[in-house]
Amino acid sequence: MFTTQKHPGGAFIMGLSEAGVKYSIDRVEVTDACLTGRAGLALISKYLKAVGVEKMLTGVFSFLKKSSKGTALASIFHQLMCFFFDGTSLRLVRFDQLKRDDGYAASIETAQEQLLSSHAVKRFLRNITIVRVWLFRKILHRLFVWRLSVEQPERIILGIDTMVMDNDEAKQREGVEPTYKKVKGFQPLQLYWGRYLIDAIFRNGKAHSNYGNHVIRMISTIVQLIRRSYRSSVPIVLAADSGFFDQKVLAYCEKLQIGLIVGGKMYEDIKEFVTATPDESLYEYKGAGSTWVYTEFGGRRKCWDKFYRLIYTKPIADDCGQILFDFARPETIIYTNLGLDNEITRSILALHEEKSTHISAQAIITTYHQRGRDELVNRGLKDFGGEQLPFARFAPNAAFYYLMVISFFLFEVFKKDVGTDIIPLTWYATTFRRHCLDVAGKIVRTGRQVVLQVTRATWGFLRLEILWERCISADSFEHVT
Repeated sequence: MFTTQKHPGGAFIMGLSEAGVKYSIDRVEVTDACLTGRAGLALISKYLKAVGVEKMLTGVFSFLKKSSKGTALASIFHQLMCFFFDGTSLRLVRFDQLKRDDGYAASIETAQEQLLSSHAVKRFLRNITIVRVWLFRKILHRLFVWRLSVEQPERIILGIDTMVMDNDEAKQREGVEPTYKKVKGFQPLQLYWGRYLIDAIFRNGKAHSNYGNHVIRMISTIVQLIRRSYRSSVPIVLAADSGFFDQKVLAYCEKLQIGLIVGGKMYEDIKEFVTATPDESLYEYKGAGSTWVYTEFGGRRKCWDKFYRLIYTKPIADDCGQILFDFARPETIIYTNLGLDNEITRSILALHEEKSTHISAQAIITTYHQRGRDELVNRGLKDFGGEQLPFARFAPNAAFYYLMVISFFLFEVFKKDVGTDIIPLTWYATTFRRHCLDVAGKIVRTGRQVVLQVTRATWGFLRLEILWERCISADSFEHVT
């Protein structure tokens, strides 16, 4: 049975009524030791410094620091990115709480007196004008080229989509408009390569998928970047849903000589053709998490000057093998230029003979329906950084968003490069933080050394010695232009 009593010093103590219990807690006290509950952030801090991201940000945004007084620009960016990785709260008042925490300061290798206040963060981000905020895209592009140089893909499949950021509760926030999801918020346009978010245009909530010329300009920028900074001959394929089905987009992809896999509108003449197609002309394919029936044919709209390859698909069973009811069988028409007599088809076939499978109907169906991974990236970004943005003005919210995206990119790279065989790539930020960042530690200063001490259990579970070595020896991308 538990009993409580008041200690002569005033503290309340708790113990067991049975005598001789060795590990019962008798009282609570304050210690002057430098302790932290986020010891794992030390890994993040070392990694960010090793890859040189702060130096790159400082170079691009050097105009923001006009005096040597106060916190250095590199430290400001370092603290902001650690703030996103920490993720305990993304309310800016969190900085005021952290400023009193010497253990947190030690974990991110920053002097406590240099920790930012919420006021300092607000002032810093408000100084980034809407003209300058687009410089963050340059950072994303350089990160993308860095990963291309590391991973050396022989073909590049890009995905494009919008992401709704629900800010419905915001009273007055520039750019918060009704979205297609019936909530008020922002709707950035985002470009993906696998797990990486490689480009983004921060936009108001009313901006639909193919708003203005944003899509064409984004595609053009990235394709030119790939060919200039990675390899001019690498095959590039863009996959998109029906929200991006537009003759101008299709024609521009042709002009750029890249592959296109896009969902199209089920026009009446297409419906009639499919309805008239006998069952024996339909093929069955199990892949992309479902079982499909499909057929393919060529077609073009009257106002178009070019034929495209069309693939009709309809799911008949889910990934568990359960037969779907008719109402749960959405019909899809996929438009593609792969497999036709053009340069992109020839470039894919030139890789080596077996790569012809990349232009088969089944491969195109799989690629199209794997766009769902883009939604997983969106989900991962929201789990990492959230949807609510802190400012009333559009420009500082855009800056906040881009810093979140850059930090998220590095989070994915960290799992791949540093966490190999230790941290699963599939972990969302919440799981990662619980296992890797929420770690008790003690900072000990001896002589000229600062030592982070953790429990033996933590040391073994995280294989901390390996992670630490990988963080401090991580390759820098300073050479990427």
